[in-house]
Amino acid sequence: MKRNHGKKSRHILMIIILLLVCIAAYIGIDIWKSSNALIVRKYAVSLENCKTAIRAVVISDLHNHSFGAQNKKLVEMISQQNPDLILMAGDMLNEDSKSSEVPVALVRELAQIAPVFYGLGNHEIAYMEDAPVDLSEELTQAGAIVLDKKFVDVKIQGENIRIGGLYDYAFGNNGDNDAMAAPQDIKDFLTEFGQTEDVKIMISHRPDSFIFGDASTVWDVDLVVSGHNHGGQIVIPFLGGLYGGDQGWFPEYIHGIYEKDQLQLFVTSGLGSEKQILPRMNNRPEVALLEIKPEK
Repeated sequence: MKRNHGKKSRHILMIIILLLVCIAAYIGIDIWKSSNALIVRKYAVSLENCKTAIRAVVISDLHNHSFGAQNKKLVEMISQQNPDLILMAGDMLNEDSKSSEVPVALVRELAQIAPVFYGLGNHEIAYMEDAPVDLSEELTQAGAIVLDKKFVDVKIQGENIRIGGLYDYAFGNNGDNDAMAAPQDIKDFLTEFGQTEDVKIMISHRPDSFIFGDASTVWDVDLVVSGHNHGGQIVIPFLGGLYGGDQGWFPEYIHGIYEKDQLQLFVTSGLGSEKQILPRMNNRPEVALLEIKPEK
């Protein structure tokens, strides 16, 4: 009886070890896929003053990663979507990157596909503090329109669109996050940005910049396009993203399209991450194809 009991115990132990190996292998494969296996996800948003359907590719948070040599796989995937415009929502390099080669080379390729509009993220802003060369100028020379507290009026597929960029919060740090407590330059920019009947798109790296306080009711913006939070880094089935910057644990505005008072908010889960304690999991790098269309 003792011999049989020993065999049974060894058998159970082997099953446990096999299960642990399978779980570890699954986690390892998923971490690899969440860093390297690009996916296209399609979204649609209806805007009241939009008259013509427009195809916009949205990418963010590359964090100096390369999908194939010179990001060839990423460029090919974006090209296959036949976009009318490309919106880059920041953090395409890291604050400690040795050079801007990755985002600049990527912009150079993407600018041959469609007009490129580039909003700065926290990593670009930190990188520029010590960079020997002006990153905005490098990106501009590569073919991007770089926007930070700036906007441009463009015509895409016959549709007049105002595209702006804002990294800063669209409200002030007064305890209540009031829009009217924002610094004067931000209030001036957002006020002028809203003074048009055209479609108004704001590239704002952090969705947090517009979701707190009354920013989403005060400022006249049709669509905010964001990234920053990497889809929550780890996506837990039925619960969603685990953590999202200023939004904390299990954030509400983390991935997808949301209505926030008078504006629409699109948040991409992005293409990578930098030095987070936890790697991306259940969270494949995303090329977002956003169809902007008229309301029916």
